[in-house]
Amino acid sequence: MNKTVNINLGGMFFHIDEDAYLKLTRYFDAIKRSLNNSSGQDEIIKDIEMRVSELLTEKQKSEKHVVGLKDVDEVIAVMGQPEDYIIEDEQKSNQSFNNNRNSRSKKLYRDKEKGMIGGVATGLGHYFGIEAVWIKIVFLIFVFAGFGTGILAYFVLWIVTPEAITTSEKLEMTGEPVTISNIEKKVREEIDSLSDKFKNADYDKMGNQVKSGAERISSSFGDFIMTVFKIFAKFLGVILIMAGISILIMLLIGVFTLGTNVFIDFPWQNFVEAGNFTEYPIWSFGLLMFFAVGIPFFFMTLLGFKLLAPNTKTIGNIAKYTLLAIWIIAIAIAISIGIKQATEISYDNKTVEKKVINITPKDTLYVKFRYNDYYAKDLDHHHRDFEFVQDSANNALIYSNDVRLHVLHTDEAAPYLQIEKSARGNSFTNAKKRAEKINYNIKIKGNYLILDNYFLTDVKNKFRGQEVDVYLYLPEGQLFKPDGSIQDYDDSEDDFFNLHFSGNYNYKVEGSKIKCLNCPSDEDDNDYENDTDYENDTDTINEVSVKINGKEVLNGKKTNGKLTTDKNGVIIKIN
Repeated sequence: MNKTVNINLGGMFFHIDEDAYLKLTRYFDAIKRSLNNSSGQDEIIKDIEMRVSELLTEKQKSEKHVVGLKDVDEVIAVMGQPEDYIIEDEQKSNQSFNNNRNSRSKKLYRDKEKGMIGGVATGLGHYFGIEAVWIKIVFLIFVFAGFGTGILAYFVLWIVTPEAITTSEKLEMTGEPVTISNIEKKVREEIDSLSDKFKNADYDKMGNQVKSGAERISSSFGDFIMTVFKIFAKFLGVILIMAGISILIMLLIGVFTLGTNVFIDFPWQNFVEAGNFTEYPIWSFGLLMFFAVGIPFFFMTLLGFKLLAPNTKTIGNIAKYTLLAIWIIAIAIAISIGIKQATEISYDNKTVEKKVINITPKDTLYVKFRYNDYYAKDLDHHHRDFEFVQDSANNALIYSNDVRLHVLHTDEAAPYLQIEKSARGNSFTNAKKRAEKINYNIKIKGNYLILDNYFLTDVKNKFRGQEVDVYLYLPEGQLFKPDGSIQDYDDSEDDFFNLHFSGNYNYKVEGSKIKCLNCPSDEDDNDYENDTDYENDTDTINEVSVKINGKEVLNGKKTNGKLTTDKNGVIIKIN
């Protein structure tokens, strides 16, 4: 029975037969001779040892398995003989490489060297044999169309997919056979790439960095602080990425929604149009907002990726400066539109219409509000500043309950109305024209005054703070009976007219106040209490005395006094 030898190969321990060990040793010696004086010889030998270690591990059936000659022969058959892979004819080597590549399966790794963030997309590109840019486009589509699922999928793949670190793993990632020639070729390519970088390197800067690194390593406390900051930076990077992408998704949805309102009539579209004080289309505001808000959040997202993976490649100076220019233009346009929005409502004007009510002060004036049952079903239909409605002819209108009643005193002989319709605009003239387009109706029938509790205006006039104020002037001595419907619309001064919450009370103008003629006394008392401030002082009385017709009948000291009254409460006897 042959002796066994314990060896460490590629970081793994093996029990190997002595004959197999000698053959494996001769194999590695031959490889070293074939690579004599080659650049990167040690790196190539190290990668070959790791690959041989992987192949021998696959053949182990148990922990006590002893590697024999058969196992070594099979490994050499896979790796090839050293003399067969001396690169003398590049064309022959390339042909062998292409044939082997097509016949070997690939393994999924992350290619962090060529990737922008974690190398996931580049690794998938190697695995499926397509350009990595198409994988990145698919991820972006899932980010925006899949409500962020692309981000989740990317992070999951980042966690579960190993990074291609060794030369063998890099060859497996691209589907190249892990042979001596391919390992040698790959290592030499990396060495050539490093040589180019060293030729262009700033050695003074590198020396300072090495010196600075040595100083940091010498301080364990500094290392701890740096570790904490790195963890915090990673955490902050994740937050910035999630926040930035979420905002970008919402902005994209907003732009899409506002952009499609040309083809789709959304329920809230009229409200947005009514608040648009300019003549620009609504979709342009969405696009403007996307650039003005989205570009900073885009850079915030890039910062998050940079904190998460410092090796992340930037988008390039041309793209940066282009986005910066677009952002500045968007901000400038937004400011100009904001100024225009403000000027569109900077002026307030009104129209005034006077209507005389031909009654005498002795006639009772009845006042009430009415609603339009086409637009509402009661007077208390959610007091609305404005909303969009259609009339029976399908005309789009703005409907509002912003109507106020003010009861005032006048020295004229007869009561009269003054109807003021007001609106805002970019000039006094424009504001007055918009106020003139307010449709508000009243009805005077004998001594009955009926007021609409709403007004209408064409939707083209947009919402510009339209209001209707009805001023009712009453002369001295005028009898007045308001309906309970006016309580939600009464805006009179309480010192002149304090409305009781009922339509059953009669009022009369007396001097500087309208007085209620038939209100219950408790309501009058309540009104007095509400309108007058008073103090309630409490005194302590130590002695009480009662005198009737000048004669003392009861006091705090004398308690035997007695009063006798009849059934009507009249005192008939004093004891």
